Amino acid sequence: MRPEPIRVPHLKVPQMILAELRRLVSTKMSALALFALIIVPILYGGLYLWANQNPYAKFPDVPVALVVADQGVAADGGTPARNIGDEVADELVKGGDFDWHRVSAAQAKAGLQADEFDFAITLPADFTAALESVAGDDPRQAVILLETYDANSYLASNIATQAVDRIRTSVAQQVGREAATTLLNSISTIRGKIVEAGQGADELVTGAAELADGTVRLVEGAVSAVDGTVELQNGAAALADGAARVAAGDDELAAAANRVGAVVNQLTAALPQARSDIAADLVALGLDQATIDAVLARLDVVGATIRTGDQRVQEVVGQIDQLASGSTEVANGAATLRDGLGTLGSGLQELSTGTSTLRDGAATLSSGTVELRDALVSGAQEIPDSSEDVRDAQARTIANPIEIDTTAAAEAANYGAGLAPFFGALAGWIGIYALFLIVRPISRRAVTALHSPVRVTLAGWLTPGLLGVLQMCLLFLVLVYALGFPMVYPLGTLGIMLLATLTYTAIILALNVWWGEVGQFIGLVLMVLQLVSAGGTFPWQTLPGPLAALHQVLPMSFVVDGMRQFMYGGDLSRTILDAAVLLTWLVAGFVIAAIGVTRQTHFRALRDLEPSILG
Repeated sequence: MRPEPIRVPHLKVPQMILAELRRLVSTKMSALALFALIIVPILYGGLYLWANQNPYAKFPDVPVALVVADQGVAADGGTPARNIGDEVADELVKGGDFDWHRVSAAQAKAGLQADEFDFAITLPADFTAALESVAGDDPRQAVILLETYDANSYLASNIATQAVDRIRTSVAQQVGREAATTLLNSISTIRGKIVEAGQGADELVTGAAELADGTVRLVEGAVSAVDGTVELQNGAAALADGAARVAAGDDELAAAANRVGAVVNQLTAALPQARSDIAADLVALGLDQATIDAVLARLDVVGATIRTGDQRVQEVVGQIDQLASGSTEVANGAATLRDGLGTLGSGLQELSTGTSTLRDGAATLSSGTVELRDALVSGAQEIPDSSEDVRDAQARTIANPIEIDTTAAAEAANYGAGLAPFFGALAGWIGIYALFLIVRPISRRAVTALHSPVRVTLAGWLTPGLLGVLQMCLLFLVLVYALGFPMVYPLGTLGIMLLATLTYTAIILALNVWWGEVGQFIGLVLMVLQLVSAGGTFPWQTLPGPLAALHQVLPMSFVVDGMRQFMYGGDLSRTILDAAVLLTWLVAGFVIAAIGVTRQTHFRALRDLEPSILG
């Protein structure tokens, strides 16, 4: 049989809230416990965000071992050796991105194990040689050795990987810039040589044109020479025939003269014998000596005349022989001239043909030199005529062709500000969860006494809710003033934090009303699920499928998103959805809690009649 309800004076909601608060501060220990639980969100969210406020700014304090084993290489032409490893090391130490320590390989290894260094970077012996091998026959990649020690810090390994990648990019840009500079300077030199070749080709065009004109004149002269040699050949032939006839006549004359000379010579030779014979005959005739001498004297005069005539005849005969010999030589020379002119005519004919070919070739050469000049001029124009400054700028662009221009439509100030929405949302849940360890969800006596379960539920929600509002206000002050996180819309950020804590309160209240301590444990499980699905660190799209689905439903995801939009100046239209989802969870939690309270009102047990602070 259902018991009759016990009639007690109705308590209003503010009275129930004050009664619960008086209970919570009734003793020093309970007040201390309440204070400790109120500052839980500050301890959790504030301290964590303080510790991680801007870790990137602390990288210069991270100790890193730098081992330079690079032996360098000697440059061409006897110039001093170059050591890119030393250059890189000097730049790293100068840059101060980390607390660099140049040590030996053994010191680096010992320092890693002793937690003196977070990681070690080694530039090996062939670092420079490998970088400059691109210009040789055996190009190869240079290697940067990274040694980590996760037993010291796992995140330090991730930082080391990023550091090595920046070093690699920087060195690659430097090497690429030097190679591009060399290439561009070579191209500029080539352009200068092409321009010089073009100028030479222009002179060659002029020379080729003159050559072509000269060959034309040469062809004309060769043709005239051929015509002249034909006439010469005809005259030489006539001369040879005439000379041959003269030579024949001279030969006949020489033969007659020789015969005359022989007779005269014989007569002259016979004079002494004839004189002797005449003298003997005169003696035989009995002439006296005087008469004989007179006759012989007269005979001697005739003999002298004959001898003189003989000498003259011999001289004439010799001259006639010379004339015959000369005419023969003339005839032979005329014949040779005739034959030579024939050969000359053939040669001149070949010369004429050759000069015609030369003329055509010279014309082709002239045309070709024009094309060569035009091609060289055009080719030179295709190659940019750049200054050293322009080539240097081009080399920098080639070495690093892409520059990232980041535009942040919504930007967190630093690493800590980036984590603030997640840890702020999580701290709110932890704070409310902790409060329900000491705050009674509802008063059992009030359930028995009041006819309106809504009032009991409202009082049970507002008591921890107001304490949660205090928690979020304190955490907000820490974020703004203690940690200095900039907020584009600070009131909006505070508003979403307050809405979040009231929503969390309604959810955990409903769990406690329906399942008591089991419900409190479910609240812990729910916190863990939201911790991994809220997308506070990595993008939620990286989550496994089931957790990604929870991200779309659980309230903490929307608290994180709302705080981000307000803090970073994002899309405020998204905060409307965030607030709507949180209000939906708040109303649902409150309604479910109210249904639980109604259930307890209609189905009471004897323990519900135990005295309460409200009574």
